[in-house]
Amino acid sequence: MKYAFFPGCSLESTAWDFSQSTKEVFKALDVELEEIEDWVCCGSTPAHATDATLSIALPAINLHKAVAMGRPLVASCASCYSRFRTANDVLTKSDEARQAVSAVTGQPYGGQAEVRHILDVIVNEVGLKQIRAKVKQPLKGLKVACYYGCLLTRPPKVVAFDNPENPMAMDDLLRALGAETVDWPYKTECCGASQAIPNPEVVERLSHRILAMAGEAEADCLAVACQMCQMNLDLGQSAATKKHGKLPETPVLYVTQLLGLALGLSPEEMGLRALIVNPKSILDKLDMDKAS
Repeated sequence: MKYAFFPGCSLESTAWDFSQSTKEVFKALDVELEEIEDWVCCGSTPAHATDATLSIALPAINLHKAVAMGRPLVASCASCYSRFRTANDVLTKSDEARQAVSAVTGQPYGGQAEVRHILDVIVNEVGLKQIRAKVKQPLKGLKVACYYGCLLTRPPKVVAFDNPENPMAMDDLLRALGAETVDWPYKTECCGASQAIPNPEVVERLSHRILAMAGEAEADCLAVACQMCQMNLDLGQSAATKKHGKLPETPVLYVTQLLGLALGLSPEEMGLRALIVNPKSILDKLDMDKAS
């Protein structure tokens, strides 16, 4: 399997551990990722809040490049994934949008590129049977709250590759790795997404609710598939606690990091040193060496 990989801006900076764990895991699963050459920002939140044409033109530039590579585009970032799928949806339905975007980019593109999220590829293309066969360090005894956030499932007709109300892809994957996943009602609740800077009080309140519910479910950690969710729940955990009440410290790991550990990759290879809430409790439970 070969994919055109779009890292996106965050994975080139603050979420480098998501990028690193994604690349190492895909290599271990014999899936080839070729980074799109000269990719540009997809616009994420600012573009579609500012200019409708720009919000489609930016992802279209990258989608056009993926078509030229002859590969489906795969993204780790849930926001980038959402923007690419939305752009395809708009461009396949509107002649006016196609003409406007082509005028901006100078490249005709009609929404034909296949767009996948890494979780979709891992579960539905690589497959749980093949993954089980590669497990070297089962996650036995680990209780995980799978947190999908809102962008992987909404709007369902555009982005969802799973049940929009009760997605199970991450749960199924982690169970295949030997972990126990908890049944909890907040798996698709919003954490505040990109509001961490303009409206931190919103993020603190929403994140506290999510972390408190994971605590009530007695989860050892949260698994996420979005760097904005990871940042809000990990980096913002201390602020949420100070503002809204004490919480048990809960490590927040990317699903790729947990998958990599199960495949026998080291904490260093998975970039666990980037986590704010120390994952030592997780590593101790799995009898692994400490992250450095």
